[in-house]
Amino acid sequence: MRVSRILRWARTYRVDIAWVTFILLNLFAMRLIPEWQTVPFLIIWVTLTAIYGFRLWHLGSALLTVVTVTLATGGLIGWQVLRGKQDADYLAEVPLLAMMFVIMVWHSRRRVTAMEEMKRVSEHNLLLLAQQRQFLQDASHELGTPIAIALGHVELIEQTAHDQAVAADARVAAEELLRIRRLTSRLLLLASTDAPDFLYQAPVDVDEILVETLHRWSHLPRRWSLGNLADARVLGDSDRLTLALDALIENAVDHTDVDGQIELSARREGETVIVSVKDSGSGIPAPEVERIFGRFSRIDSGRSRAAGGFGLGLAIVKAIAEAHQGSVRVRSTVGQGSVFELQLPAGLAADSDRPVDQGALQM
Repeated sequence: MRVSRILRWARTYRVDIAWVTFILLNLFAMRLIPEWQTVPFLIIWVTLTAIYGFRLWHLGSALLTVVTVTLATGGLIGWQVLRGKQDADYLAEVPLLAMMFVIMVWHSRRRVTAMEEMKRVSEHNLLLLAQQRQFLQDASHELGTPIAIALGHVELIEQTAHDQAVAADARVAAEELLRIRRLTSRLLLLASTDAPDFLYQAPVDVDEILVETLHRWSHLPRRWSLGNLADARVLGDSDRLTLALDALIENAVDHTDVDGQIELSARREGETVIVSVKDSGSGIPAPEVERIFGRFSRIDSGRSRAAGGFGLGLAIVKAIAEAHQGSVRVRSTVGQGSVFELQLPAGLAADSDRPVDQGALQM
């Protein structure tokens, strides 16, 4: 039993045992071959520094080791100086190297302490983010039921009220409750973007999504059209991509007049499929372009509120694009409109862009 423990201990500390053996050999070389002068001495200190970098001993162990090595090497050199085999200047190197090693240990300990503090702060921030995400999910879920109940009662009051003023008030209340329900749904969506089940990926036909989306929105009084369509597929979540496209179109609708033009198109650039929503609206001032994809960001807060927006639509687009390993960008000129482009990694290869019969698709 004792032999097995000794063998386990030897396997565990085999590197340290090998280093100690190597140090002893160099000490014997210093003792027996003075002509080698500083070579074994410097080798001892270099290997001590190297093994500390791998081991990062506790402070007490490091100090005990450096004191032991200092006394061993200094004692041999001092004995050789007394016998006249070495110069006295050689002895001055011992405390200097010991001080350098101690300073290195001190800096290493400071670095380790700083890294531990950074790790603690990082873990704390991750915990706060997880709690924030959980709060948004819980709040959105919990608000859903009372909002649905209140909305049902308000709609019933609107339908049965004989007093037009009461019906009008109920209609306003219903609209605000619908706004709150949309807000909670979008907050829940943003809170779940990092969840592993956020996307259910499958090959998605880009053309098909654009055509279906155009038909769903074409009842609104705008001049709708389709540009070129890239005959390509992407690997993605069809529902999430449709949601992102709806958010881009909603943004275009909010910033164009009833006679404004909105065009949907798709093209392929290398291994990227780019889905575009182009409008002839008011455009975005250059200083605002960088922040419009942030949460609750609005360019024209008065108009956005009147249109029912929360400043979350473009943040949702950005989150969905990044979940697909893609991105979103915008090109805009004030007074001339904007072009929002959703960039997605291409799935199955596309042969070429094919034009669409514009006359048949003008809305």
